[in-house]
Amino acid sequence: MQVKVWDPLVRIFHWGLAASFAIAWITADEWDALHHWVGYAAGGLIAFRLIWGLIGSRYARFSQFIRRPSVVMAYLGDIITGRENRYIGHNPAGAAMIVALIIGMIGCALTGWMYTTDAFWGVDWVEETHEFLANALLALVLVHIAGVLLASLRHHENLVRAMINGRKRVAGSDDIS
Repeated sequence: MQVKVWDPLVRIFHWGLAASFAIAWITADEWDALHHWVGYAAGGLIAFRLIWGLIGSRYARFSQFIRRPSVVMAYLGDIITGRENRYIGHNPAGAAMIVALIIGMIGCALTGWMYTTDAFWGVDWVEETHEFLANALLALVLVHIAGVLLASLRHHENLVRAMINGRKRVAGSDDIS
């Protein structure tokens, strides 16, 4: 039996942002127009997600999944010992990753836009900050993918498929919904 977890707008946001970032990464220094447009798309997607995180469906809301740092650290400790609970929505580590990715994408989109303006065109710190954030985002994406694979294996659940169809296995007695 399965339960609906991620609504279509969360899933479209997720895969749209992943595609935007991948295209922006590939087109950096090569196809400026496309790079700029996918950067704007990423910025728009982030703006949408911030709104949807306040008014969206249950598992889309930040109030449902964002945890205190102490809870995140305890969860990371549980991962190391192999005792982490299964969450129906985002687990505390996944939630922290979402926050980090959103903040990083805001910074990357903002500095990318700034670099296209007359006031900041050719300003080294803007370009360097943009490149640093893009590289940091790539590292976060790789950690995110590793976390998804680890959670999928540990909990015997295909989280990639869940982010495609929006459904996960119904909560068991030890799961957190």
